[in-house]
Amino acid sequence: MVHVGIGYDVHQLVVGRKLVLGGVEIPHPKGLDGHSDADALMHAICDAVLGALGEEDIGHFFPNTDPRWKGVPSRIFLEEAARIIKLRNGRIVNIDATVIAQAPKIYPHIAEMKRHISIALDIAEKQVGVKATTNETMGFIGREEGIAAMAVASIDLPA
Repeated sequence: MVHVGIGYDVHQLVVGRKLVLGGVEIPHPKGLDGHSDADALMHAICDAVLGALGEEDIGHFFPNTDPRWKGVPSRIFLEEAARIIKLRNGRIVNIDATVIAQAPKIYPHIAEMKRHISIALDIAEKQVGVKATTNETMGFIGREEGIAAMAVASIDLPA
């Protein structure tokens, strides 16, 4: 039986942090603020996977109050989500995600992001879709104050 989950994440852009999206460090004068590496794309995908499993969100599994997760790469969160799927004898059908950022340009990094995401989830790159868009200069994203990501995950689980 196929289950679908949706995920969303947003982080503020700040000076003094590296910008990491989809496991890729992107050159930019600001990075995303957060407890881990603040990879909004991987966080949204993790929430989508957890949602398809009927689980609580990423904050339940990896709370930002826990020092174990301080500064860790978000691929660890995806690896754990993939482990839970395997424990339940399930498999990921596909992941589809969108990054919403006014700057920097995301498109040049998408192939590498897909590679990192597919490795973390132990699936083929062709099962991962990553797109990018701007916010047409509107709102906090348009003012380059933050970056958001949304994702959908389809998981086949035994009945």
